Amino acid sequence: MNKPLPHLYPIGVDPADIDFMGHVNNASYLNWVQDAVIDHWRSLAPAEAVAGHLWVALKHEITYRRPTFLGDEVIATVLLEKFHGARATYETIIRRGEDVLAEVKSSWCCIDAETLRPARLAREVIARFFPAAAEK
Repeated sequence: MNKPLPHLYPIGVDPADIDFMGHVNNASYLNWVQDAVIDHWRSLAPAEAVAGHLWVALKHEITYRRPTFLGDEVIATVLLEKFHGARATYETIIRRGEDVLAEVKSSWCCIDAETLRPARLAREVIARFFPAAAEK
């Protein structure tokens, strides 16, 4: 499979994200990753696929590199690594400028919005996330 396009998602650090130690609480990173991955899906998938499918997180593995503070300009770079059946594997890198703040590997399951059962995506939908594959 060819390389996916990176999806950039700006993150606003809110006062509610700050914990007792004065930096962003670990739980906020999970919210950021979820928002970034869902934004990636909505930005590339056709409207009918977005309306007919939902994504649920199965697993997140976060490696924290540096603390994040109120006022930081933060951006998440989302890379869809692969699709397999109804599952997708993502890598999300959260940065402040050149500094990597956190690296997140996550596994997601696509579900049918009506039945709430796992659902495979059509090849045409998957091809939107790997544009070089569609050119061959």
